[in-house]
Amino acid sequence: MTGFKEFAQACRTIEDIPGSLDMTEKVAQLLQDVNCDELPVVTHFIMGEVFPAWSTEDLGIGTSLLYAALSKAAGISLKDIESLIRDTGDIGKTATEALNNKSKGQAQTTFSSFIEDTQELSILEVFERFKNISKVSGKGSQTTKIKNLQYLFNSSSPDEAGYIARLAIEDLRIGVGEGIVRDAIAKAFDVPIPYVERAFMLTNDMGLVAVTARRGGVEEVTKLNIELKRPIKMMLAQVTPTIEDAIKEMEIAAIEWKFDGARVQIHKDGDNITLFSRKLEDVTRSLPDIVSAVKEHVTAESAILDGEAFAVDESGRPRAFQEILKRFRRKYDVETTAREIPLTLRLFDLVYLNGENLLDKPLTERRAALVGCVENSGPVKVDEQTLTDDVEEVNRIYNEALEAGHEGIMIKNPQSPYSPGKRGKNWLKKKPLMETLDLVVIGAEWGYGRRTNFMGSFNLACHDPDTGRFLQMGKVGTGINDEQLAELTETFSKLIVIESGMEIELKPEVVFEIAFEEIQKSTNYDSGFALRFPRLVNVRDDKSPDEADTLKRIEDIYSTQ
Repeated sequence: MTGFKEFAQACRTIEDIPGSLDMTEKVAQLLQDVNCDELPVVTHFIMGEVFPAWSTEDLGIGTSLLYAALSKAAGISLKDIESLIRDTGDIGKTATEALNNKSKGQAQTTFSSFIEDTQELSILEVFERFKNISKVSGKGSQTTKIKNLQYLFNSSSPDEAGYIARLAIEDLRIGVGEGIVRDAIAKAFDVPIPYVERAFMLTNDMGLVAVTARRGGVEEVTKLNIELKRPIKMMLAQVTPTIEDAIKEMEIAAIEWKFDGARVQIHKDGDNITLFSRKLEDVTRSLPDIVSAVKEHVTAESAILDGEAFAVDESGRPRAFQEILKRFRRKYDVETTAREIPLTLRLFDLVYLNGENLLDKPLTERRAALVGCVENSGPVKVDEQTLTDDVEEVNRIYNEALEAGHEGIMIKNPQSPYSPGKRGKNWLKKKPLMETLDLVVIGAEWGYGRRTNFMGSFNLACHDPDTGRFLQMGKVGTGINDEQLAELTETFSKLIVIESGMEIELKPEVVFEIAFEEIQKSTNYDSGFALRFPRLVNVRDDKSPDEADTLKRIEDIYSTQ
């Protein structure tokens, strides 16, 4: 059984490696060194996550809970922990320093088991403690979580404790993302990268891919497939500058309305319906009306469908996006909210039907299968689609969608496969708004004057999928009224990692849709770019941080300005 000490040592080495090729080599070696039971755990850990993205398990560890556990483990006050945080600027370094100070002079608490030459903490024991934490809820759950964390801190060396603290908030900060882990699996187990990438697309679980590659190589990896109740990433669209450009590139295009709603992935297994949000969260309990409608109007025995849920007012026009998200977030008194904000579902794709994976089928075939298994009735319908090469016809549909109050249109390649998690030229979107970016909020500043008690501006970052890092490219404080600031301050108060004077570092969980006038080169931010006149358009609670726009997209937009 591998000790957590070995994992921490590998992390320390990787953290100091500047190049992605050398990082990949070290990660590959780590994956080879652990046993089969440890492999899926280590694969997720090294990316800074405890459970697969699709899992319903959630640690639910906020910074206040983490500080409390560290305080008890180190035998120092919360005030001292907060002071250390301000000094180090990092929760991992804080944990290491706090426990280092203890080991120099203080006696161990009754939770402590870290003594030289005693049994070391294993990787699987850390994982089991995290699983225990994810299972507790209700009265006394906070105390139980603190005790489990305290046990981990007191059972580890100060250096190990630093990485345990980072894993507890799922922010390992060593620069390893999906791209590096994908390449490391390929290298470690002699499976070509395209096969690893394909398997990850189908399973959305890099740990499963790693252990399958180890046990059976290419032969077994190619057998991995879609499974009901295990959501896959949704195919994404990129912005087209003009309708003319899109039609010129595709010739014949499939045109659909782009609804002003929230994406939903529907898994149907007989009468058992499971709904997933764009962030792959299970939202089944929050949307009972959609569950009932799918049961009644989707005739397939088993299927995975892609669609958009939106709400309309008395006049038939779409309600505000934030109103729809209220439905997705609701956990209590769901039936009342469903009556107040009834949802309409428009289905536009089908990726799995009665046991058959349809991902590689062209859109035209998937569409025909979708039409064949959905009864257009009541709140559930297949989105209307027009195949055309006529720019005037596309403009007519575009204007029609806008007049109805929706966002615009989708322009799709009729021959395209469904590519989970990919944003490319097979799906294009056209909206009338100025260019927007989906950026992750990684920090904030307290406001001034009448906004003293609010977070007044927010630090924005794009995503580098290879390293998993978020690279800052500016701040936004425009387009946010006092009511929104109050809501945002409440939301982000639970995500504070470090607070130093007016500056706040936040756990990267929330995505903002940001409009801007121009992208400029900048040495002030680690992305190398800055936004001119950014303003907040929407809080995209339906999107996960890894769906944020990438550095490559920023570079592409900059080069075409």
